[in-house]
Amino acid sequence: MTVKSSISLSDEQHAFARALVSSGRYSSVSAVLAQGLELLKARSEAETLETEALRLLLEERRRGPFVSAGEMGDRLTAMVERKRRDAGLQG
Repeated sequence: MTVKSSISLSDEQHAFARALVSSGRYSSVSAVLAQGLELLKARSEAETLETEALRLLLEERRRGPFVSAGEMGDRLTAMVERKRRDAGLQG
């Protein structure tokens, strides 16, 4: 189903859309705008999926085991020492 709608574009936006039509990439300004909306829809859906994945990851981490500050300090110290050794920066 197609719906006719009146919209306003800036001069720059209209010129860009017309240039895309003139170059043959799109058949009309309406086709340019439809493609733009499809891209925005896809981006919005991807952002929603990423947000949900992050929420699930955070929830999983929140339920998981916790590391004490002391143990985290030990882990970080060991990691830094290992990186220095691997880079040949330690004697």
